[in-house]
Formats: sequence, C-alpha cells, structure tokens
Amino acid sequence: MSAAAERALPSARGPMDGLTEAEAARRLADTGRNEVAARRPVPLRTRILAQLRDPLILVLLGAVVLTLAIRDHPDAIVIALVVVVNTTVGVVQEIRADNAVAALSALSAPHAHVRRGGAGRSVPAAEVVPGDVLVLGEGDIVAADAALAEASALLLDESMLTGESVPVDKAAGAALSAGTVVVRGRGVASVTVTGAASALGRIAALLDDRREPTPLQRRLASLGRVLAAVTLALCVLVFALGLVRGLPPGTMAVTAISLAVAAVPESLPAVVTLALALGARRMVARHALVRRLPAVETLGSVSVLATDKTGTLTEGRMVVERIWTPAGAVELTGTGYEPEGEVLAGGRPADAPALDPVRELLTVTSLCNDAALRPPDDPKSGARWTALGDPMEAALLTAAAKAGLPERPELAADRPRIAEAPFDSLRKRMTTLHTDGRPGRVLVCLKGAPEAVLDPAVLDEPPDALEDARQEAARLAGHGYRVLAAASGVRDDVPDPVTAAESRLTLRGLVALHDPPRATAATTLADCRAAGITPVLITGDHPATARAIAARVGLVPGTGVPAPADSEDGGTEDGETGDGGTGDGGRVVTGADVAEGRVADLTAVRVFARTDPQQKLEIVEAWRTRGAVTAMTGDGVNDGPALHRADIGVAMGARGTEVARQAADLVLTDDELSTVVTAVEEGRRVYDNIRRFLVYGMAGGAAEILVMLSGPFLGLPLPLRAGQILWINLLTHGLTGVAMGAEAAAPGTMRRPPRPPSQHILGGGAWQRLLLLGILVTAASLGAALAARGLGLAWQSVLFTALLAAQLGVVLGLRARLLTRQNPFLPLAVLASALLGAAALYVPFLRSVLETEALGAAGLGLAALGAPVGFLAARLLRTAFRPSGPEAAGAPEESGDPAGRDRASALR
Repeated sequence: MSAAAERALPSARGPMDGLTEAEAARRLADTGRNEVAARRPVPLRTRILAQLRDPLILVLLGAVVLTLAIRDHPDAIVIALVVVVNTTVGVVQEIRADNAVAALSALSAPHAHVRRGGAGRSVPAAEVVPGDVLVLGEGDIVAADAALAEASALLLDESMLTGESVPVDKAAGAALSAGTVVVRGRGVASVTVTGAASALGRIAALLDDRREPTPLQRRLASLGRVLAAVTLALCVLVFALGLVRGLPPGTMAVTAISLAVAAVPESLPAVVTLALALGARRMVARHALVRRLPAVETLGSVSVLATDKTGTLTEGRMVVERIWTPAGAVELTGTGYEPEGEVLAGGRPADAPALDPVRELLTVTSLCNDAALRPPDDPKSGARWTALGDPMEAALLTAAAKAGLPERPELAADRPRIAEAPFDSLRKRMTTLHTDGRPGRVLVCLKGAPEAVLDPAVLDEPPDALEDARQEAARLAGHGYRVLAAASGVRDDVPDPVTAAESRLTLRGLVALHDPPRATAATTLADCRAAGITPVLITGDHPATARAIAARVGLVPGTGVPAPADSEDGGTEDGETGDGGTGDGGRVVTGADVAEGRVADLTAVRVFARTDPQQKLEIVEAWRTRGAVTAMTGDGVNDGPALHRADIGVAMGARGTEVARQAADLVLTDDELSTVVTAVEEGRRVYDNIRRFLVYGMAGGAAEILVMLSGPFLGLPLPLRAGQILWINLLTHGLTGVAMGAEAAAPGTMRRPPRPPSQHILGGGAWQRLLLLGILVTAASLGAALAARGLGLAWQSVLFTALLAAQLGVVLGLRARLLTRQNPFLPLAVLASALLGAAALYVPFLRSVLETEALGAAGLGLAALGAPVGFLAARLLRTAFRPSGPEAAGAPEESGDPAGRDRASALR
C-alpha cells in the first residue's frame, strides 16, 4: 500500500492503534502461524513402496523369485530391470510434477500492512494474528478473516472464494475473508481469525488426503489377480503333465516356470509407465501439467466435465456489450480490455446520429471513473491489455475507446475533477464534479445501479421515459448482464456536499456489461459432447448470469443474447428456459435448492449457481455415485474440495489459487478449457495403446502355452526349451512391446463415448480377440514345425522362429494407423527383434545357450510364413467381437459406435 494511501486514511485511536509487538508475539505463539496446514512432503520411500504395491509389479517380483530359483540369472535380471525402470519413471514423474506446481505457487498474501503500537508496518502474512489491525489499499490481498472498521469506497474481488465474477462493495462492519483482493478504495479492519480457522482454512479442511485408485489402476489390479492365478495353475498343470509323460522332474520344473513367466506380460508395467510418461510429456507441450502419472489415463475415462464459469468458460474480463440510450440501442464488438472493436446499430457500423448519444454517455462514464487501462509491455509478445482498478470501470474506458473518444487522461485534462462522492453500498452510485470549460459552470457526472439512478429524485425525466428505462434495465439484467445507468447535468456552482448535485439530471442511458465466454468455449463443449462427455456448469455466480453464459456456450437451449426491446420474448427469470422439453437439464438450480433437498436428481441438472464448496462436493459425488468418471475444473479456493474429490481435478495455473493447484491432478498452464479436451484425447490414446499391447502380449503368451500343451499330442515331445520361450518373450514383450506405448491415436478417438468405468481392461471383445489370435498363431507355428519334421529339418528351431515371426506380424497388424510415420520406433523395434531372433540361430554363443540349430533356406521359408499369418489374423480380428450394447464405448480402435453414442446422448 502506498504511503499516500496510508496518509489518506482517517487516523486511528484506541483499539485501532493495533497490538503491541509483545502482544503480537504472544498471540502468534498461542494461535500459530497464519497458514493453512500444508501437506507433509511425501517421503521417497513412500513413493517407491506405492509403486511396488501395484499388483502387476508384485507378479513380476514373484517371477524374479522363480527365475532365481531355477538359476536363470539373465532373465531374473531382465525382469528386475523392468521393475526398477517402471518404479523410477513413476517416482521421477511425481517429483517433477510436484516441483513444477511448487514453482507456480505463491503465497496468497506474502506480506500484510498492519498497525502495531499505533505505527504502520509491513509484516509477513504468516505472522498476522487475531487482533491485528490491517490497513488495506488497492491491490492488497486480505491476509486473514477480519471485521471492517473503516472503509472508503472499498471494493473487493471475492471470485476466488465465492465464484462471483463482479467485485463486491464493502462498508464498515462487513466481514472480510482471507484471500480476497482489494480492487478499489481503502479500509481498516481488525483480524478475527487466522490460519486453519479462516475462510481459506475451513475450505482446505474439506480436502481429503486419501486418494482412490484410478480406473486404470483398478483394471490392472484385477488383471494382476487373474494373471497370478493363471500363473500358479499353469505351473501345476504343466509340471503334472510332464511327470505323467515320464519326463525328468527337473526339466519339467524349468519348463513350468518358463511358461509361468511367459503367461505374464512382464513388460506391461514398462509399457504402461512409458505410455503414461509420454502422454504426460505431450500434455506439457500442450500446456497441461500432470501431477500424478495415472491421471493421464484417467482423463481418457472422463464421462462428466464439471466446469466453473469465471475465467474458465469466460474470459475473466468485464466487457461492455450493449448500450441503450433514449435515442436507441447499439452493440459493441471486441473482447477483453483491448480498445479494439466497433459500435454497431442494427448490425451495421453506427452513423453519427446513433453514435452521438453513445459518446455522450461514455464521456460521462469515463469521467466518473477511477480505473485505468495498461497496454502490454511488448505488443509483439501476444500479451493482453490489463485493467488497473475496478474491472467494470476499465470496461467502460475500453468502450469509450471503441466509440472514438479520447483516452481518459485527455478527457480528465479537458474537464478536471474538482470533487467526488465515491460509490458505496448504501447509495449505489458514484458522482464526480468537473469544470465545464466555461467560467462558473460545473459538470455533474453520475453512474450507478439502475434502481439508484432511475429515480425521479435524481433524474429530471418524464415518468414514461423512466419506466421505459427501468423495463430495459430489467430485461438486460434478466439476461445475465450487469447494468449501470448514467446521467449528467450542469450546475452554476460546486454543491456542498457533492451529493447535493444528485438531482435534476439528464438520463444518458444504460450500459450492459458482462464477462463474455471465451472464443473457444462453445467449440470445446461441442467437442466434449461429440466425445460422449457431459458438461456441467457449477458456479457461485448469480443464476441469471450463469444461465446466460450457459446458453451462449450451448450448454442449455437458447442464445443468451437479449431479444430487441420491442420483441415479445422478454426472457425468463433465473434461467428458466421456458421450454418444457428440456427438463431439469435446461434450468438453473441454486445452491439453496441443493441444500434444502429440492432437487431429486442432481445429475439431471446442467447449470448450478450460487453454490458453496460443500454443495460442489455433493454434485460431484452424485455423479460418481451414478458411476460416472468426473473431471472438475476450477481456479478458486472454493473449488479446492471438489477438485480433490473428483476423479480428475483440473486447476488453472496462471490465475488459479494455491489451494486449487495443490488439490488438482492436472494444471492448465494456459488456463484454456480446450486443453482439457486435448488431455482427454491423450488419455484415450494411452489406454488404447495399453489395451493393444495386452491383446498382443497375452495372445503371444497364450500361443506359447498352447504350443507347449498341444505339441506332445502331435508327436513333439518338448516343443520348446525354457530358454527359447524366455528369449521369444524378451524380444516380443521387450523392444516391440515398449514401442507400442508410443503409438498414435486411432482415427475417431474423440468421436466415441468414454468406456464404462466398470468395463474390464480386456472387455469390449479384447479377450476373445486375444484368444483367437493365440490359437491362429499356435496353428501357424505348429504347422511349420510339423512340416519341417516331415522334411527332416530341425523342427524345434523352425517352431521357435515361426512363433517369433508370427508374433511380430501380429504387432504390425494391430496398428491403428498402419502406414503412419508418427511412431517410427515400432517398425524399428520389430526389425531389431527379427535380427535378434536370427542371431539366436546363427550366432554360436546364443545357439549354444538356447540350444537352437542353424536353418537353411527351406527351414527359414517355413518359419517366415508365420509373419504374414500373424499380420493378416491381427488385421482381420481388429474389429471382431465388438459389443453392440453399452460396452461398445470401450472399443478403442473404432471411429465411433452408434450404440455407444446413443448411450452417451441419454446421459447428456
């Protein structure tokens, strides 16, 4: 706060002199620091143990023990390395995300101006104690909850706490909340509570530190349990069958364990982690910071997007959109505080007769104004103009510039202000007096709420003119606008007091302001609907404002734009659509309705207004109870609990509060809601790649098992040796499997509904496809081996090579985009695996270890036939076993399923 502002405040006496330093220190020791309880940092060992508790990792650790038991040290090292890499990547990503959020974070009020012992001083906000006297000036952040003792035109921005987009006027005796910002005026307040007992602290207390498993974690846990059971059953079955056939127990023990390892796609954790890490990296490049790695995939499951209004759907900047004068009405184009746009009358640029009364009105509102506009420091940087002072007053200056008026300093120099009566909550208007350029003449400029200006005691206008203005003001307010009325007059001398000039004035007109939707908001919500995601607006703002914005972005029926004054459609109250066919989804429900239980089904409503943090929690929980996967966006302190409770919390990085960022899983560094849609697409891509790898990896494992079980019945006593099985697994699950995690998104990824949360990771026909693929790969491999035996060739080496070739063919056949260049690593990985497979036949050391034999042209030709068989089988089976009901939503490779879209439409 400036020294000038400090001197301008009335001097305090008695209690308003503040605490003594000794008393402040004593209270600080008693009550603690003025901080919301910070979360304890997560120890490294806790992060590591959390990664190792994953069921699939536990299966892999069991595989390490088994391979060590049979002294297969190379495979034990490979599997252990997979575990180490997976754990390291997961832990590093979490730490990097936490550090990035910490870099974004700033204390809500790093310093506070207080009076202690009658003298003003600046202290760290954390050292403010109950009983301290806060001295507030423009731009200050209120450091703690306080009672306002003195106020001079004090205006506070409470949007971060309540969601209210319009600053709130505060008079002496009002309660101030920690974290709110002084937009205009001055004040002195006595601190009542600090820390956890403050408004910030009470909301932070609603945050629950417990994290529920993500959909992917639940699905992989289920798969891990199944694989563990299958692994144990295979060990027992193969070992028993070998003993029945009279094979040595040692040989069968090695074979059984090898098959058990083959049944487990040991590179799955690495594929999952790599896919998530690559997804997180892509999201950072597209302005989305992932705080928890599993959240990448959860985004792909989102079926409900609950968004706040101010700064998310809207620009967070007030704009004059319509002006009404007794001579007619005009519209103004342009966004933000940039002085760029047009004044339109009837859809065309306004001519002089239409523009003159508008300029008279805007001259009044520019003179009766304490705001300023600041251009960007570097116009080429893309930065935007910003407001200094009341956002509504700044919007009036922008409108004046669009109408061609001189800048405010030039207007003020031409007509200097000589006195003022600041805006306050009782009068609801502001009056300024200016020299008129003529000796002895005083210009009176007044603006304020319509009910305070459109008064016969203030205006010298006929009753019918006043009634017309009142009806127009009511009509604009009913469409969500913030309406101001302006008037002016001339006096022969300076009235004393200034308020004595508030009579016999001439009405200049009405100004309709609002916080307009972002240019991308409507398209973003349309994209959500196309992807089967239900958008829901939850705001603390006025119902009419919420209804207007919802209509403009297509969330509810209507345009949100008022009809002409002579139209029979005057709008509806409190967001009612007037369309009986829309049901609850087309009306606005208030927080009071939710609190009093007047809403039978919260999931049937699409717009909520005047909600508090607890009600936001109830709305999110209602959707989750219904089985939806919810994403909640927000930037304010009041959004924190709901961000934490949602499956995916999305916070704004640039304008968001620390509470919101810490509660969120995803932080948008560009504050653009469209980035969420991009993140959802990335999440779906990641999940599709994981499913694709499972089909590939488990089909290969099934083929290996079937070869070992059926081979002896076809005259192949020991089809494959343990080392050969593990070598195939290493090449197929290792290089190629990990490369699958970087595959591009399938066509139509964002034109299908989200998969049902209850769907198994191998649901949607995946397990049928992998079994059939396994059978076809088995048939091709055994066919090649039997043909080789008939020709007197090394049939076991042919079987080994054919099984590897068929699985490499499958991985290429499963690609969503067959000839794409977006992931060159997969073809290279397939080539490298093929070369390593050949090395097992022709490199003496590997041939000795794996007990293979070099093949001639005939043997290689037979084995190579496995590759086209695997490729064609995978291509033909990609769309097989697609479900026709709600499960269709989980089908990853298709471009959209009619049944799934019908289900999503019913949900919306």
